This record gives sequence, structure tokens and C-alpha cells, in this order.
Amino acid sequence: MEETGEPLDVLELVEIPEPEPRADQALIKVAAVGLKFPDLLQIRGGYQVTPKMPFIPGGEVAGTVEAIGADVSSVAVGDRVLWMGQGGLADYVAAPAGECFPVPDAMSFPQAAAMLTNYGTTVFALEDRANLQAGESVLVTAAAGGVGSAAIQLAKAKGATVYGLAGGPEKVETVLSLGADKAFDYLKVDIVEEIRAATGGKGVDVVYDAVGGDIFDQVRRVVAWDGRLLIIGFTSGRIADAPTNHVLLKNYSIVGVHWGASLARDPSQLRRNWDRIVELFGTGHVDPLISAVRPLDEGVQALVDIGDRKTTGKIIVSP
Repeated sequence: MEETGEPLDVLELVEIPEPEPRADQALIKVAAVGLKFPDLLQIRGGYQVTPKMPFIPGGEVAGTVEAIGADVSSVAVGDRVLWMGQGGLADYVAAPAGECFPVPDAMSFPQAAAMLTNYGTTVFALEDRANLQAGESVLVTAAAGGVGSAAIQLAKAKGATVYGLAGGPEKVETVLSLGADKAFDYLKVDIVEEIRAATGGKGVDVVYDAVGGDIFDQVRRVVAWDGRLLIIGFTSGRIADAPTNHVLLKNYSIVGVHWGASLARDPSQLRRNWDRIVELFGTGHVDPLISAVRPLDEGVQALVDIGDRKTTGKIIVSP
């Protein structure tokens, strides 16, 4: 892309020279790249950071090291690696070798590309920000999406009771298949009444909200005493207002979850969270929900589908 805008208008599949790794870089032959809603925001020019043009989207890259720079000792040619950066919608990408993480043999490249952002964000949200404890309850909005599906699995791994919100019967079934104890179609039911009934009027200890807008206005009403309402994002497009008198009267906390900003302050979190994800994958607690694996020439349409909310879980592009 040479300018920001809608994917169909600004993204073009072109031939460019293969990148050559600098002394501290590894050249990765891309096997899979995970797409996410922030990629779409970047392309549209609505993300916190505007990319420098020309720009190749795709920030979760999994593949094989094909070459290394002269000063690289942390990875070797042939290593299976994952990198969170940019430029993944391509055959090759040059990445700082020190930022490439090992992908275990038991994990496929599409699985690896589906996990770092969604599960890393959710480890940070549930463990670091919410301090979720076994026996507590969690309500997940957009529970059939990428971060929502990760939240279900990680909350269950922590021993929590999990309720999920999704739009439509098929997505409700997906939420239940991921391990949620109960799932509700927010298009058809009164969320507040259903959650209050499911919890005996107590409400939920933790709300994991990636939607904002009208959904936030409803789920804040079912936060339990001393609960935590996690702000993951605003995919609805509207940033909700939080009435502070309600926060006071119910003694709950509204907690921001900006993992990217936290990583800027402590980059070592990225590797710690990846190691935690690999640990949970190894024990069978997490397995990413992948809705489709598409070829590179369908990458633009994949981004459009994310924007049109036609997807569940993660979309992977495989060059």
C-alpha cells in the first residue's frame, strides 16, 4: 500500500525484490501470517500509529529461517520461528533475529501465527491486569472472535466459569465448543437479564470486553461487587462512557488492557507471554480457533471479511 484507505482500494499484490537480512536480522520464508482487526485499522489510517509508506501489512509471521546476518547467533538457518512485526503479507520478511521466537515442532505454522497477539493480549489481561483466580466467573464479549476465543480457553485454564456473548446461533455454538459454560446470542436476548439469572443475581467477577459501545453499556451492569471490567478494544466503533457513580456504588474497577503500550515499557513481556502460551498449548489448554487459511492473493478479501464481521476466530494467510 502507498496510502491509507479501504483494503480493496489501497492494497495491491506486486513483485518487489527479496529482502536481504542486515547483520542482526534473519530472513524468514513466510509460511503463515495471522490477520487481526488492528491490521485493518492500520490500513484505514485509524490505528494509534500510522505506518510509513510504502507499507506491507501482516504483523504475526511464522515460518522458517532461510538466511541470517553476520552477527546473528540466536537463530540458525532452518529454525521454525515466530515474529511479531510487520510485512508478513509477502513471501519473505527480514526480522530482527533477537525478536524471533522458537515454534515447537508440535505446533503448526498457522497455529503459531494465530496465537501471539490474541493469546498474549489475553494472558496480560486475565493474569496481569485482572488477577483472575480459580473459581471466579468471566463474561467474554465477541466470544467467537480471535481475542474472545482465546479468553474463553485461558479463563477455563485458570479454573473460571465462563460466559460468552456472540451474534447468531452458529457463533453461539462455536463459543460453547470452545469450552464456555454458557453462551448467549446478544442479538436475541436481554444480556443483563440472562447474566443475572445465570449468576443468581451476583454478576460476574471479570468482564472481558473487546467491543465497547452498546455492549459495554449493558455488560457494565452485570459486573459483580469488587469485579473488574477489562477494556480490550472498541470493535463496535463507538467508545462508551462510563458513569462513575455506577462504578462507585458497585465497587468495581474499570481496567485498561493496552498490551502494546505495556510491551514498549517492558519488551521482555513478549517472550514471557509466548513461553506461557507454549506451555498451555503443550498441556492441551489452548488451541486457536482458525476460521480459514487463505492464499496470499486472497489476503485483501480476508481483511475485508474481518471488517464485515464475517469471520470467527483467526484468519491465516499462507503464501
